[in-house]
Amino acid sequence: MFHRICFALLGLSLLLAGPVVADDATLPTEDDYYPITRFRTPEDVVLEASAFQLMPDGRVAVASRRGEVWMIENPFADEVKAEQFTRFAHGLHEVLSLAEKDGWLYLTQRCDVSRIKDSDGDGVADLYEVVNDGWEISGDYHEYAFGSKFDSNGEIWVTLCLTGSFSSKVKYRGWCVRITPEGELVPTCSGIRSPGGIAFNAEGDVFYTDNQGPWNGTCSLKHLIPGKFMGHPGGFEWYDIAEDVMGPRPQEPKSGSRFVTEAKKIPEYEPPAILFPYKKMGQSASGIACDTTGGKFGPFEGQMFVADQTFSTVMRCALEKVQGHYQGACFPFREGFGSGSLGVEMTPQGAMFVGGTNRGWGSRGNKPFAVERLDWTGKVPFEILSMHAKPDGFELVFTQPVDPETAGDVASYTMETYTYVFQASYGSPEVDHTTPTIESATVSEDGMRVLLTIDGLQEGHVHELHSDGVRSANGLPLLHKEAYYTLNYLPTDEVAAAK
Repeated sequence: MFHRICFALLGLSLLLAGPVVADDATLPTEDDYYPITRFRTPEDVVLEASAFQLMPDGRVAVASRRGEVWMIENPFADEVKAEQFTRFAHGLHEVLSLAEKDGWLYLTQRCDVSRIKDSDGDGVADLYEVVNDGWEISGDYHEYAFGSKFDSNGEIWVTLCLTGSFSSKVKYRGWCVRITPEGELVPTCSGIRSPGGIAFNAEGDVFYTDNQGPWNGTCSLKHLIPGKFMGHPGGFEWYDIAEDVMGPRPQEPKSGSRFVTEAKKIPEYEPPAILFPYKKMGQSASGIACDTTGGKFGPFEGQMFVADQTFSTVMRCALEKVQGHYQGACFPFREGFGSGSLGVEMTPQGAMFVGGTNRGWGSRGNKPFAVERLDWTGKVPFEILSMHAKPDGFELVFTQPVDPETAGDVASYTMETYTYVFQASYGSPEVDHTTPTIESATVSEDGMRVLLTIDGLQEGHVHELHSDGVRSANGLPLLHKEAYYTLNYLPTDEVAAAK
């Protein structure tokens, strides 16, 4: 009886003292929520996995930078062995994207969009057809081509890297083009530098990743809109053959300016939706996937996931529209992939396939290549689910109820802002730093939201938020405490009220 009384008093004292904070050694990790299954690839095969496609028969096709396509039998097994891989096609030219339609496997490779098929059922492609080869290659190693899945019109969007990632030596380098169901090429956007991936969001809008370099102060996620200019003027000469579709070439941006400053002067220019702070969120943004699994991948339905090749990671992006433009926040999500993360694919089953290579660039993942799968265990991590801009601050939405005492304390948060120089020279340091004042933190009744009132929001800046002091109602710290919101446009009171 004495012991029961003591334990009861102890429980009461802990309840009155607030949530119990776990010891660091017992805190959950990314692996508790999203473990990585590492596939065993065939011996003596270099499979630099660049793209995936779930096939109608349940196999997963995986492309390689080496110009091959392999099929994986039973790809959702707890353990995937080398004998589950079968080579489907070879002799291709650096396949970086796959899409399936009407029994054909479409692939975007360096020189064209083609399609392949196994017509006799022996498991090997025997029909190869070019769908469109209306752009050109000069032989430069860096002239990558990334293609999308099919959009609602049956079109494939293709982003074409500049020659050497610096200039446009041949037709449509530095452009996005669309390939119609009839195989016609439609010039769509100019201003692309060095893409790393392309995909649609849940609404069907298309985004691509671009990488740090000239006119790109850091890596970013950009919204592709027909007729728009994405920031790098290197391919402007091709307006001479695309003017009937695109209109006249835009004004060239002023080197040394800022993204949003130039967006106000150049109507065709669409600034990056999300800037990935360099060496904080990665160094080489690559593949993109959107969670449209209806909750099978966890609490992040509708959000986009972006890989980083150098950091061997996958990041998470929560976008919103403000003043008609996409912008939003990026968050760390999963690290520890075996090689440099490149291709990313989300399947309806709620599995994320991640392919990797470190050829040419190096990566934190020390394997030369990798084929891996990420699955949700069913446990919900304590995370900032999304971050929404308000006229006077940000609203944070959480995946679990917060402890109102810690989440309502402004001392639990810190924030700084900065941006990057929009310039012709390579990259940019962080510039124009400011330190806003977090004046209040108001917790909603259900504990799922916190409204931060902030003095000193900066249009055109990344707002870097650290929420180190916030705890869940169960006493857990955030699995990832950092959030980076790209505030290109401030919402009006009317826009904020409509959210």
